[in-house]
Amino acid sequence: MKRARRVAAAATSAQRRHVILALLMGAFFSTMTARVVVNPLVPTITAVFGVTNGTIGFALTGMWATYAVVQLPAGVLATRYGERPFVLVALAITVLASVALAAAPGYPSFVVAAALVGVGSGVYFPAAASLLTRLFDDTGQVLGVHISGGDSAGVVVPVAATSIAAVYGWRPALALGAVIGFPVLVLCTRYLDPTDPDQIERDTRSLREIAAPATLIRLLSGRELLFTIALGACLMFAFQAVFSFFPTFFVEYWGVDPGVASTFYAAIYLLWILTSPITGRISDAIGPDTVLVATTGCMIAGIALLLGTATMAWAFVGTALLGVGMSWGGVLASRLMTHIPSQDRSTGYGLARSLYVLLGSAGSVVTGTLAEISGWEVAYGVVAALLSVVVLALGLDRLLGLDL
Repeated sequence: MKRARRVAAAATSAQRRHVILALLMGAFFSTMTARVVVNPLVPTITAVFGVTNGTIGFALTGMWATYAVVQLPAGVLATRYGERPFVLVALAITVLASVALAAAPGYPSFVVAAALVGVGSGVYFPAAASLLTRLFDDTGQVLGVHISGGDSAGVVVPVAATSIAAVYGWRPALALGAVIGFPVLVLCTRYLDPTDPDQIERDTRSLREIAAPATLIRLLSGRELLFTIALGACLMFAFQAVFSFFPTFFVEYWGVDPGVASTFYAAIYLLWILTSPITGRISDAIGPDTVLVATTGCMIAGIALLLGTATMAWAFVGTALLGVGMSWGGVLASRLMTHIPSQDRSTGYGLARSLYVLLGSAGSVVTGTLAEISGWEVAYGVVAALLSVVVLALGLDRLLGLDL
């Protein structure tokens, strides 16, 4: 009888963990929706507010900059005080920011709302990752499932947003983040259990001490870590250039309607989701640098085809290469982790990721501005050139035996 009760309790516990995983996948999907939904609507928003692509790029850079900045303190505090409040606060901020984004009367308020969307997403991710890491033993697989669930927003949201905008206008489409986020917030409030106080990590250091310049400088003292952060900044710049403006690029450069552009955009996300586990597995087998060169090369080839060809068939091939190339995230994370001491991995990874995302967030404003001033050939040509620097740097590291 006692054994049967233990088995039943274990089964219940496993079911509970998977309920939490499902809730967090929904939460990540909603925060991702709030970020993704803006991009296919950029041509309409620029026309309504009377601004340029570069100006909208500034707002998107602000979104990703706030996303980067809040992650380190959010991760430290969530680990210390329990993850549930931070998940709920993140969802509440996302819902309110999405409403503000849709209701923005002008460009300045749109910029503020976009920054708040970034705050909500930035607060959410480290709290969710910490909770899942504590609940599951097969952390890599579970985090991969969680990330794939959130990133799937990139497959369905662009098409949904352009369809809604075509019938009801762009403002209801921008509100998708709130429409999805509010019921998820209600479900998480009801079913996401508070953290057991005995499971909270008791770090006696204050947040000020953790974020002290001396601590951060020590974490960043290794040349290998700095080199990897520099690679990440270049790759993130390219990611932002594609993430923010790919639908607009298709509308303006290829002359297609927003629905077709959103379909190509969704294809990038789908391929990104499907290939990320594969590139991660290959990286484990042969090392991250070779895979980073291969994925970066795919992005360069994709951009070259999109700029240098005139048929939709080749545009599809270029889009496919971009989608495969975007799967570098897990590979870069693996490279980062190998250069961070085990006792500093939580703070060190948060710091490194915040830095390369913050630096790379400039991809939105720079690409939008260059497209407005010099055209898309120059804007995405600069992106391809920056990616070439990544390939060259990794090649020289290997050739000269620098072990960076």
